[in-house]
Amino acid sequence: MTFIITEPCIGTKDTACVDACPVDCIHPRSDEEEFESASQLYIDPDECIDCGACVPECPVEAIFPEDEVPEQWQDYIETNAAWYEG
Repeated sequence: MTFIITEPCIGTKDTACVDACPVDCIHPRSDEEEFESASQLYIDPDECIDCGACVPECPVEAIFPEDEVPEQWQDYIETNAAWYEG
C-alpha cells in the first residue's frame, strides 16, 4: 500500500508533506524544474514506505492511504502512479 495525493492538492501544492517525508518520495519538490508546471504533488508508489508522516502535514487533507481514497478521487491512484511512469 502507498499513500495517494488527491484533488484538494491541485492549485495548493503546499510542500509541508515533502518536508515531512523521511524517504523523499513526494515530488515535484519546490526546487525541481517540474514544480511550476505540475498541478499537484505526487507520491512515488515504489518509494513510499507507508509511514503516514505526510498525512497530518497536509493543510488541505489531500493525502490518503490507497485503500481509503474517497470514491470521488479513486482516479488519483492511477494519476499518482502515472507521474512516475513517464
